[in-house]
Amino acid sequence: MNFSSKLIEEAVEAFASLPGIGKKTALRLVLHLIKQDVDKSEDFANAILNMRKNIKTCQQCHNISDNEVCSICTNKHRDSSVICVVENIRDLMAIEDTGQFRGLYHVLGGVISPIEGVSPFDLTIDGLLERIEKGEAKEIIMAISPTIEGDTTIFYISKQLKGKDIKISTIARGVSFGGELEYADELTLGRSILTRTTYQSE
Repeated sequence: MNFSSKLIEEAVEAFASLPGIGKKTALRLVLHLIKQDVDKSEDFANAILNMRKNIKTCQQCHNISDNEVCSICTNKHRDSSVICVVENIRDLMAIEDTGQFRGLYHVLGGVISPIEGVSPFDLTIDGLLERIEKGEAKEIIMAISPTIEGDTTIFYISKQLKGKDIKISTIARGVSFGGELEYADELTLGRSILTRTTYQSE
């Protein structure tokens, strides 16, 4: 792709570095911005900078947040006796979009994967166990993608909770094995949460 402007080339490269954005799409976005008023381009750039500089991680559930504790954790109308454990923030957002879950969340930050060098200590499992130790949670829903790594993670966490007075559930297999939660349609995902089943580790 030949560019008549080094500035356009650099802008295209910046957009193309984003996941799912090819160079043709990047060029289309850059040309769109060029047609906009300078003020709109500045607003766009400032929104990105402001987000990057000021976004926080919730100290309780590890969701992204504007504050030290996210709006879900501080919402008094949420059911604090149920914690939905998810792999990443995209999965949390997918479940929230179903409108079927009114409890709290815990974002692990991934799943256990020895092949990729991800151990339990690389995840926020210790933080989850600390929350459970406080005794407010009565049920943990393992809303983790049904993959081998996901099942390994569920098994590991269930072992850490063995002997504790807490119910462990998994989402119903309306989500196919090997599938990713963020790509499941809202109806299927919502039903998987509502028809969750008790987890048996043995």
